[in-house]
Amino acid sequence: MAMLREILNHFLKKPITVKYPFERIEPAERYRGRHIFYIDRCVGCGLCERDCPAGAIKMVESDKTLNRRRPIFLLDRCIFCRQCERICPRAAIHLTQFYELASYSKDELVYSEEKTSKS
Repeated sequence: MAMLREILNHFLKKPITVKYPFERIEPAERYRGRHIFYIDRCVGCGLCERDCPAGAIKMVESDKTLNRRRPIFLLDRCIFCRQCERICPRAAIHLTQFYELASYSKDELVYSEEKTSKS
C-alpha cells in the first residue's frame, strides 16, 4: 500500500528533466565550454601547450616567413580545465559557455587559426 501511495505522489509532481532540443538550460556562471582564440594577441610562446594536462593543444607553424607558431585546440581531448586561459600571458585564450560540441567527425573538433578567421 505504501508503494502505491508513493507512485501516485510521483505522478502528480512536475518532471525534473528538460526536453533538451526544445528547452535549453542556461549553464552555470563558471561553466567552461569551447575556446575562443584571439589570434592578434598570441605571441606564440607555447606556454598553453606546455601546461595542458590533456595534451589538447599543439603548436603549429603559422607563417613561414615570420617563423611564427600558433596553437590548435583538439577539443576531443580537452578536459576544459581552463589552465591554458590562466597561463596565457596575453589573454589570447578564453573559455566560453558554449557546450554543444557533438560531432560526427573528429576534424570538426579541431579549433584552429583558420576556423577563427572564418567565424
